[in-house]
Amino acid sequence: MTTPQADTRAPGLAAEAAALAAGATTSVAATRAALDRIAAADPALNAFRSVRHEQALAEAEQADRRLAAGVRLPLLGVPVAVKDDTDIAQEVTAFGCAGEFTACGQDAEVVRRLRAAGAVIVGKTNTPELGQWPFTGGSAFGHTRNPWHRDHTPGGSSGGSAAAVAAGMVSAALGSDGAGSVRIPAAWTNLVGIKPQRGRISMWPDPEAFYGLTTHGTLARTVADAALLLDAVAGGHVGDLHEAESVTVSDAVGRDPGRLRVALSFALPYTATRARLHDEIRASVESLAGTLRALGHEVTLADPAYGKLLGLNFLPRSMAGIDDWVRRLPDPALADPRTRANARTGRLLRGRPLRAARAAEPRIRRRIGSIFDRFDVILAPTTATPPPTVDAMDGLGGWATDKVITAACPYTWPWNVLGWPSVNIPAGFTGAGLPVGAQLMGHENTEPVLISLASQLESELRWDRHTPRRWW
Repeated sequence: MTTPQADTRAPGLAAEAAALAAGATTSVAATRAALDRIAAADPALNAFRSVRHEQALAEAEQADRRLAAGVRLPLLGVPVAVKDDTDIAQEVTAFGCAGEFTACGQDAEVVRRLRAAGAVIVGKTNTPELGQWPFTGGSAFGHTRNPWHRDHTPGGSSGGSAAAVAAGMVSAALGSDGAGSVRIPAAWTNLVGIKPQRGRISMWPDPEAFYGLTTHGTLARTVADAALLLDAVAGGHVGDLHEAESVTVSDAVGRDPGRLRVALSFALPYTATRARLHDEIRASVESLAGTLRALGHEVTLADPAYGKLLGLNFLPRSMAGIDDWVRRLPDPALADPRTRANARTGRLLRGRPLRAARAAEPRIRRRIGSIFDRFDVILAPTTATPPPTVDAMDGLGGWATDKVITAACPYTWPWNVLGWPSVNIPAGFTGAGLPVGAQLMGHENTEPVLISLASQLESELRWDRHTPRRWW
């Protein structure tokens, strides 16, 4: 899991920001270092769809001028990466697909806020086609590989962001989460991954994404860095369909969460195909529960009332969202046959099924949310298995692909239906040295509680000290 070699990874988001503000380094130096790390590691790991070498250095030079003039912003001069489902002006948003795309005319709101915080954007990270799968790979770019073992996937769909952060190319990166796409790759690369409350981060230029399932999220090695990035990009835009009350999650880092009632849940949300929790992941989550008890929290076995019809709420929204995106592609014929099949399903599920799914959400929230009458937080596995090999779904048909996905990742998607926050925290390693994770799940607007608890666990377990052996 660890090696005695020097840690040459990016030093961390907060540490880089502090060094820049103190004049201990320059943004040009920090950005060149990030670009050098990308050049060294990315040929083997394939985390980036595009690298903004010249643009990033120009942004760094501007940041240095502002720093010299006394300007201070949360991320001024710090290099970060952005997932390739997010618009950056003068760059294409291919969302994992093949084709000749037109460059975007302006930044997405989340990128505008990232720039307003002073960040330097070094590139766009790989994602599977339209974010559909928890494996990051496709005909347009090949396989993205896990820094902990190149034969395995880093997960998806924010797998490029996770690989870039876990390998230390950058200190933190933006992802997005529509069924676990931040939390799953965070679990499989020993990272903290925050999926915030729906509406916490604007999805503009879209009023919402995938009919309310998807939100931007953050990936970093520490809770503090993931929270800092979240605070930098949080906020709305005129025209957003969802709005969350304002919170500052960085304030919760290091704060005593108090004695919490924690529900330890291993229940599998209903799926149409078979899934089974891996024994080593169960043991890792139980170990986390033991740490929580030692910290004074009350931990009790209890499961949310998922119900067997929850998937009927998820499916129309996800498939219709895929259909929306396929219509944007410059050449839909280049898409994976499974993508085109999902888009056809999405067209069939529009109308009454989609309207019924949206209308049912308040009732589902009340049923599943009743567990919070007795508990403050839920602790559950993030995935059912350790990271599979990179080729585990290559060449499969649609149904076979669904079975692979469901077997590996049945746990995260209900919180996308609900729109509530969830945080992946590292939960250790398998005997083979592969990272696994657990998720802390809350109800509406509970990010500060989740961040406080995650920070408390981090101070005990220090998962950030583990460094992947260099496979590149």
